[in-house]
Amino acid sequence: MRYVVKLGGAGLENPELRESCAKAIAELVKDGNQVALVHGGGVQLTKTLKQLGKQSEFIAGLRVTDAETRDAALMVLSGRVNKSLVASLGAQGQPAVGLCGGDGLIFRARKKRTAPDLGFVGEIVASDPRWLDAIWKMGAVPVLSSLALGYDGEYYNINADEMAAACAAACKADALIFLTDVPGVRGADGEVMRWLSVDQIAALTRDSVISGGMLPKLSACREALLQGVKRVRILPAEVAGVLPDFCSTRVTHGTEVMVA
Repeated sequence: MRYVVKLGGAGLENPELRESCAKAIAELVKDGNQVALVHGGGVQLTKTLKQLGKQSEFIAGLRVTDAETRDAALMVLSGRVNKSLVASLGAQGQPAVGLCGGDGLIFRARKKRTAPDLGFVGEIVASDPRWLDAIWKMGAVPVLSSLALGYDGEYYNINADEMAAACAAACKADALIFLTDVPGVRGADGEVMRWLSVDQIAALTRDSVISGGMLPKLSACREALLQGVKRVRILPAEVAGVLPDFCSTRVTHGTEVMVA
């Protein structure tokens, strides 16, 4: 089977949690599956920007990205964060190849048209998964940071959830799994929703039940499902150990997002 796993938040910051996620991915590959790992790194980028004297600003869960912020994202996401994940997988004996969406022109982006303007924030408009196929044929895991090249030659910061959805759709993944800091999507009663239809997302947004970073995440879930990805689930990174048995046993953690 083919999996796309998106990792962010504490899964990148906490060494023990990162090791647990890497171990689960290595086990998936050992069992004969193909896995692509897409990662964010917003916390690390915010820390670096603060050190540079820049204040981070977010609108609807998306980072406002001027040229200096974009260049910092290239350095932090495609550098330190990406290579730390490659190292974590390597420590499990699992070869991995670190890339950003611009390498090999795997993903092409255009500027995201929004009001107000978000700067160098993009959206994926085209993909070429042949490089991913080549890496998989060698038994390795492609590790993708969430930046892509526009047709104008500029790098664009891509929301990592959107990048993961685009990756899953491009490679016709059987499952897209978001490993997060939260236990799942909470309903109006505050309880985690074990099942969520894409048709419910608009109402939850309108009623402000979901907000912030969960907005682009659920939008990405919806897009992946509508583009043919078979299963989409939001899981807390602390239970990453369930991944090797994800499709063979009943998973009771997180939120499964489904087409009605």
